[in-house]
Amino acid sequence: MIANQGSSHSQRLGLVIGLFGVVVGIGVGFLAGAKPLYLGLALGVVPFIVYFFTSFEQTVLGLLILRTSLDPFSAYQLPAAFGLCLDGLTLLYVTVQILTRQPVRTNNFFWFFMGWVLLQGLWVVLPALGWGLGPAYLLVNFREWLRVLSWPMAYLLVMQLQDRVHPQKVISALFLGLIVPITVGFMQLVLPLSLYPAILGCQSDGSNTSNVSSCLNSTLGHPSAFGSFMVLFVGLTIWKMGQSRQWLWGILIAIQVFFIVMSKSFSSLIMVSVFIMALIAPKLNFAKLIGGVLFLAIVLSLFASTDFGQQKIAGVLATPLFNHDIDITRTILLSFSDGNSANWRLAHWYFLLQSWQQSPILGYGLATSSYLSLFAGFYAHNDYVRFLAEEGLVGFILFLTFIGVQISRLVRLMRNASTSTQKNLCSTMIAILIGILTGMASDNIWSHTTLFLYWSVLSAVVSWNWDTTYLYSQE
Repeated sequence: MIANQGSSHSQRLGLVIGLFGVVVGIGVGFLAGAKPLYLGLALGVVPFIVYFFTSFEQTVLGLLILRTSLDPFSAYQLPAAFGLCLDGLTLLYVTVQILTRQPVRTNNFFWFFMGWVLLQGLWVVLPALGWGLGPAYLLVNFREWLRVLSWPMAYLLVMQLQDRVHPQKVISALFLGLIVPITVGFMQLVLPLSLYPAILGCQSDGSNTSNVSSCLNSTLGHPSAFGSFMVLFVGLTIWKMGQSRQWLWGILIAIQVFFIVMSKSFSSLIMVSVFIMALIAPKLNFAKLIGGVLFLAIVLSLFASTDFGQQKIAGVLATPLFNHDIDITRTILLSFSDGNSANWRLAHWYFLLQSWQQSPILGYGLATSSYLSLFAGFYAHNDYVRFLAEEGLVGFILFLTFIGVQISRLVRLMRNASTSTQKNLCSTMIAILIGILTGMASDNIWSHTTLFLYWSVLSAVVSWNWDTTYLYSQE
């Protein structure tokens, strides 16, 4: 019976591949006469598709690892092409599974996730119909929606690995995505400034310094994106240490914290601090309290010991939040000349909220916040203000609902976890999410595509049954 089912599946799969071959053959014939360059690209796609189906697990994990290396090539649209490729491969795989009558693995959260992203399309359609800033920014709106769409697609694609790859093996593979960013980060610390912009995709700030400490973005496109990515892996590394107290994990955490400090991203520093506090709070004892305090003291001391850190701290103290002699009007005036990024943020948020008040219910459309302030060309530097300005109260409530569902889901999974390893991963992810939500109050965390791509993968893996016997043994 099993042999007959396998034979039937092979025949159906062969039929699908055959039909795909016919389509490719027609396309190759057309491209040969129309666009020979595209023909070469098309011929390269065919063996990749074959490898994708014959080595599905390795291809999926390989693509996830590859994503951390692509942002330096944004000028060539490689990150966008990767997102479209990921979406296309997911749809192709699901289609083949349906046509061959094989199961497509989903869960309730996936349908909620996909439904939420589809609702975000409302802020593409409305501007196209004349709402907000109108159809002039339709391409901007649509690109942002496609960027976010890649996250539930990654979730769906990874869900197909369930019962085929052990969840710990998937997470272990994600650590390989650290190799290139960390290597490039070290290169940026030692290479002359005249060399690294061309080969690493970093922008020079025009200073005469001999190293690149002023721009440590590695391969994640921006220092803040690099810092937040390191925060995610600080959490995962601590989780790994809970299973195996090997000294190598401690070295890796030290490297990650070092790069968080060297990225000079104040928001990433706050994120890792809040993460540590959220992680130890539910199971607080004297040893963990001392360990957490020492960890935070070391991180904050390293940051405060740098000139940049001192300037950041002084800048925050020179805002209306801590200096009652400065009001919002003076803050706005100072923001144009004093170089204080904290005052600049407050002024920028003020202008964005002024724009939001003109369209409070539905906002202006996806990715339009950089056009709604006197500081044109800049993201909101506050994701809550961003959602208010771009999607109004409706989108802001949807965003809070999206976050709330994730937290409640992780709490439920933690309570029902089949193993202590899965339970600890849930608590770690809750602490990471709290850190991310804190960072969103002063930075553009929502624009960190790789961070949320990996978060989507973790959200899929954490829901699996960790007691199941897998095809591959646990690492």
